Amino acid sequence: MGSGEAASEATTAVIDLDGLVRLMASQPRDRRTILAIAGPPGGGKSTIAEALVERLNADEPGVAALLPMDGYHYDDLHLVPAGLRPRKGSPETFDVGGLRAMLERLARDDEDFVAVPVFDRAIEIARAGARLVPRSARIIVAEGNYLLLRDAPWDSLAPFFDITVMIEVPEGELRRRLTERWEHYRLTPDEIAFKLDVNDLPNGRFVAAASRAADYRLLNGRDEV
Repeated sequence: MGSGEAASEATTAVIDLDGLVRLMASQPRDRRTILAIAGPPGGGKSTIAEALVERLNADEPGVAALLPMDGYHYDDLHLVPAGLRPRKGSPETFDVGGLRAMLERLARDDEDFVAVPVFDRAIEIARAGARLVPRSARIIVAEGNYLLLRDAPWDSLAPFFDITVMIEVPEGELRRRLTERWEHYRLTPDEIAFKLDVNDLPNGRFVAAASRAADYRLLNGRDEV
């Protein structure tokens, strides 16, 4: 499995999307390889993961599939009575056990298809069984903020990851991207300020401080894109 526990920021290799494509394309096909891409909200995890899968599948159709952590958001039916709705997106608002069980199924590699949930941000709901991962998918690209957290229960995911990547973005760039995101969803300025300063940016700082070192760092600030 991945060597992230032993890595440090000083020694962790830096990689870009082209390098990540080459790395994943070189993985053996006799078993599934699970890649974890972590990083702060607004860091570009989904964009990079989707681009990686698209490029891998362009060269070898059906070889790669996405597993977004966001599909494991707890529903508002739980978050509202639990008083967690304002903190939706923080570590305690995810079904880590469900994600772990899915990683175990995918690593076991003994089913023709595995249905995975996908989060619909427009309506803030995770759609169960929204995507099918066929057995032909030899590379699973898992992406999400908290995949590399050192503390329980998130640390229980570590054994399933063969390769790990942490995306790094300057906070000023994160603020710009997140503001654009929430403007797109027509939030008011006050709602955007709450999202950024109470939820998204603190969560990003927590990811940076509380994650184990990854095998690779991917610098995705404005100057590096």
